[in-house]
Amino acid sequence: MKQILVLHTGGTIAMKEDATGVSPDAINPLLTTTLSIPESITLTVEDFLNVPSPHMTFIEMIALKQRIQQAKAEGFDSIVVTHGTDTLEETAYFLDTTIGDLLPIILTGAMRSSNEIGSDGLYNFANALRVAESDESIGKGVLVVLNDEIHTARYVTKTHTTNVATFRTPTLGPIGIITKHRILFMLESLDTIRYDVNQMQGLVPIVKAYAGMTGDFFHILNQTKIDGIVIEALGAGNLPPATLPEIQKLLDKDIPIVLVSRCFNGVAEPVYGYPGGGKELEKMGIIFCNTVNSQKARIKLLIGKNAQLSETDFRQFIQK
Repeated sequence: MKQILVLHTGGTIAMKEDATGVSPDAINPLLTTTLSIPESITLTVEDFLNVPSPHMTFIEMIALKQRIQQAKAEGFDSIVVTHGTDTLEETAYFLDTTIGDLLPIILTGAMRSSNEIGSDGLYNFANALRVAESDESIGKGVLVVLNDEIHTARYVTKTHTTNVATFRTPTLGPIGIITKHRILFMLESLDTIRYDVNQMQGLVPIVKAYAGMTGDFFHILNQTKIDGIVIEALGAGNLPPATLPEIQKLLDKDIPIVLVSRCFNGVAEPVYGYPGGGKELEKMGIIFCNTVNSQKARIKLLIGKNAQLSETDFRQFIQK
């Protein structure tokens, strides 16, 4: 018998559409919906939050993490979290990089509200419960389940504004699929370095590189009290050379700069040796984070800062 705790946090899966648009319902529709639960599951449901996902902050993420830790101590076998899709990947990644090895944690959501034609919320929720029940989910870190697919929190991202097949894992694809009768895991997840932090203090902006970019914006950032920067670089990890003098000034102040690619697929790595190329950026001290996108690199940077890691451990954590 599996003891599963469901934590509802809001999002489209908990909304209805009316003349004013799609907005939170007074009562989460999932709380009043009848769902056939296998006899092998004992379900405990908590209306933990009811907020649109753009309202999620690290305060809510940390509270969610602490509730999951408490649930483990209470004897629950796995957790299902319903969440808005706009920031679902960030909450999932935060949980994965802090307590993802604690027990199976499954996040799911919906692209269509509860009263829209073709609503996908209840279906995704039912599938998330099936994955949470599966013994094969143990040891795989935090998982994201939507549209009959199972993705790792580390790589999954939202790729379409409205399509129900919005969640994708670039380059690698899903770790598993859900059929009518089976949960099929076809890939193994990589080992993850985790640090359980209880605060996420610090200002870390994300900067996207573009053709003709100069150092003006980095000059502005140098006048601000920031704790790090994540840059979405061009291609394999390159920047316009006009940005480098101001970037160097930031590095001289020991402000960590983490680099990812703005490309949807592939990884950032120091390949090119021309001015502004990845080889030069690496020599300057910029850290290449070659496995996650910019929004997750920001979370990773903040976890590393708040875990008060040494410079060596910090670099290893970001690069892993």
